Amino acid sequence: MSSSTVHPGDIAGAGAPPAPGRRSTLRSVALPTEHGGWGLTLEPVLLGLLLRWSGAGLCLGVAAFVAFMARTPLKVVLVDARRRRVLPRTRVAQRVLAAEAMLLSLLVAAALVLEASAFWMPLVVIVPLVLVELWFDMRSRGRRLVPELVGAIGMGGVVAVIVLAGDGSGRLAVACWMILAARAVTAIVAVRDQVGRLHGRPGTPRLVLAADLTAVAITACAPVVDQSTTVGAIAVVVAIAIQRGLNVRPSPRAVVIGVRQTLLGLVVVAATATGVLWA
Repeated sequence: MSSSTVHPGDIAGAGAPPAPGRRSTLRSVALPTEHGGWGLTLEPVLLGLLLRWSGAGLCLGVAAFVAFMARTPLKVVLVDARRRRVLPRTRVAQRVLAAEAMLLSLLVAAALVLEASAFWMPLVVIVPLVLVELWFDMRSRGRRLVPELVGAIGMGGVVAVIVLAGDGSGRLAVACWMILAARAVTAIVAVRDQVGRLHGRPGTPRLVLAADLTAVAITACAPVVDQSTTVGAIAVVVAIAIQRGLNVRPSPRAVVIGVRQTLLGLVVVAATATGVLWA
């Protein structure tokens, strides 16, 4: 998760050639810089659609990606509003945010037309988590551990929304959310530790251990809620063990860490889906 800071080009861009300046500003306010966020968004969408495919679920899955992208211009707008300033990037961010908000509304409306069930109920938990993340974003503190965790756990709730939209049971929806929440907790803390050591900062073994134990505890509860998620729970524990093994070696490049985590996430999704569908 990245903080929204003022780039020199945002201020100096007013006197720069229009085309290059606009392209640079557009990229900075429209494209998320959190590469891991794409994977954390893909996992709940993919798992939900694999388990309970539906037209409404597909609309909600696309909406999740739009919401993830909309967070970038929203951060810019919130930070600049808090600091009572209007920069060239602020206006661009407002336009991008307005377009994405409209698309998001259309996708949610389409889902409501296609499915009349109460798939929106997980939002009671998701929305407060997102608001906490945005509170940190507005203060340019989005890279701290708390907003990264609550944001990832909130995004993981998309799997529950999609499962319910596909007429899945509430127990299955909650259990799958727990699987992905556990996966997010252990992955985020492990990645922060690895990247920190990569940049010469001291490791945080106690925090990593605490995150792993928390993830195992959450994972252990998932099969209690819905027994069909047992394979997924085992996959999370295996992923933690693999992370532990990889942590013994010196941290590789950041891109390697990201690829490894993406693969581990997809394995957890595949294992969970296989276990549920074969149960």
